[in-house]
Amino acid sequence: MKHVFVETNWVVDYCAPAHRRVSAAVKLFEGAHSGAIGLHLPAPCLTEARFAIRTKFQPSEANRLREFLKWAKTEGHLEAAQVESTRRVLDQFERLVKQDLDSLEVRLEKLKVEQGLEVFPLNEQMLEKSVSLATEVELKPFDNSILAAILVRADDLRSKGQTDLAFCELDGDLQPWDKNGNAKPGLTRLYDDARVWVYGDFTLTRPEPRADW
Repeated sequence: MKHVFVETNWVVDYCAPAHRRVSAAVKLFEGAHSGAIGLHLPAPCLTEARFAIRTKFQPSEANRLREFLKWAKTEGHLEAAQVESTRRVLDQFERLVKQDLDSLEVRLEKLKVEQGLEVFPLNEQMLEKSVSLATEVELKPFDNSILAAILVRADDLRSKGQTDLAFCELDGDLQPWDKNGNAKPGLTRLYDDARVWVYGDFTLTRPEPRADW
């Protein structure tokens, strides 16, 4: 079985309000739920994702558009019927997004017990690994901890005979390549040593594993 690590960006894309959910993130979870793959998520990512979702997906644009409607009606750019129809759409948009945000806690809690998804806490070995990584790669503290968690968990899976390991990572800081596609030697070595192939999306297709992988 393929074992796939994900982190905060997957939680955000999977748990975002319905109109902003990413289909690839949903399909990745469906693969885990069906037993096709095993999905692994460091527990601290749930907390970070909660903050990110509540910050990023507030329906604040609705109020900006209402201001535009008010101006457009006053200036004669829109008829009253057009303004009223658009306001109803904005009201519905705002209501649905707030409903999704109000149920976010439930959705995040449910992830902890979903079949096929293992939400694992950071243990002492992972914390010790994060200390050693501080002198090997230059990362933000949270990214450092998540990388340590994945590397240690990958080692544990390999010790149990699991060899098909991957990490879906959209965050440029933890990808083993830079914005120009050039390899970052430190991160590349760490992932290679852990036998974890890093994908830049949730489809498990890009980049393709090397011929010698």
